[in-house]
Amino acid sequence: MFQTAVKILKATIGIQSNTKRMLPSMPLGVKLESLLTDFHRVERISPHERMDGTISVVDEQGHPAYERKGDKFIFRGPFSRLQKEASDLRFSLWGNQGFLYRFVLYLLEKKHKIYNLHACALYREEKDALYLVIGGAGSGKTVYLLSGLEKGLTLFATETVHFQMVHNDMIWHMGSVVDNVRYGTLMQDFPRFLPERISTDSGSRWQKKIAIDLSAFCAKKKSLKNPRHMHILFPRIESGFEKPVWTPVKEHRKAEKLIFDNITQKMAETTLLYDKMAVLGLDRKDLAELRLQAVKKLIGHPNILEIDTVITNPRDCWGKLLE
Repeated sequence: MFQTAVKILKATIGIQSNTKRMLPSMPLGVKLESLLTDFHRVERISPHERMDGTISVVDEQGHPAYERKGDKFIFRGPFSRLQKEASDLRFSLWGNQGFLYRFVLYLLEKKHKIYNLHACALYREEKDALYLVIGGAGSGKTVYLLSGLEKGLTLFATETVHFQMVHNDMIWHMGSVVDNVRYGTLMQDFPRFLPERISTDSGSRWQKKIAIDLSAFCAKKKSLKNPRHMHILFPRIESGFEKPVWTPVKEHRKAEKLIFDNITQKMAETTLLYDKMAVLGLDRKDLAELRLQAVKKLIGHPNILEIDTVITNPRDCWGKLLE
């Protein structure tokens, strides 16, 4: 068996396969399916260390299947062929919406009590202010992200940001610094972020995405302990609005549900890999209960100044928040 191992934040995963080509390629590149669109760093480590979890891939003929033994997963099937035939490599074993991604979310929670928000995060150092923009695909995170960078904020995460509660302290860990952005969004609203040598003459610019490396805009600090000012936004971008419509989320119970649902979704949902293989979600009752406790402690932290839902157009999405 060929072996490797990776470390993502604090989670360690051993990976082995009977064929070398089925091991994840390292170092990771800046592309749509890369785990760098999920996590800040993916480090290769010694496969002989004690791992939080393991993945074995047996590349062989037959119907793809898997079995689970605790935190050890064994996949069997014609994965070399499936890798070539897949319609979307994001939903593969090593893709940014695939199994390893969700396994890392699970291990960070179970082994390290680190929770993972589907959100972008921006930091304002002179005020020690952290801005979280939380939502799923199409909610408007990218618009907030790129417009925030244009306004002088620094990048803390493009797509996934991590936090943990240690006693009464909230500790935030830097997330991904690569983002998948639609051609149309870059061309129409944020042309300064278009990579060089990228053709923009495309009739399907609103269907196509490209991966852009935003590491040049990163905050200096890779972790933040009790940032003095915390702002949490749940946006919806609609071009017809002349001015942003801000609605404070005043009830703790509503805020807790919004954040709990966001953290839970990716880890709990069943995933279809390679268009053929259904893999069940990884959530568990005990983890869900601990997650809810962590969310309640987060929402109750005195440094969270406001939580808002926002309906806005792309250009005025920040309103007066940064003044």
